[in-house]
Amino acid sequence: MTVTKADIVREIYMRYDGMTKTQSVEAVEAILRLAKETLISGEDLLLSGFGKFNVRDKRERKGRNPQTGSELMLAPRRVVTFSPSGILRDKVNGE
Repeated sequence: MTVTKADIVREIYMRYDGMTKTQSVEAVEAILRLAKETLISGEDLLLSGFGKFNVRDKRERKGRNPQTGSELMLAPRRVVTFSPSGILRDKVNGE
């Protein structure tokens, strides 16, 4: 099962009595907006106990069209990678 943004909002709303549904939506949106802005600017995002999102630059490289088999050059681009924290990794592995 995939957890959606709506699921996160619902959990926050249900767990914290003092928050309205609107405040829960605004809190989730604010966190995601800050995370996106950080990554777009090229900075890494570290969430202690969860993991680190890194922005990496990929060079231009040779690629291949899988349908036709013809070679082509893939443009340089930036990608976001994620490395889980040791705490998260251990919990996912049941340790």
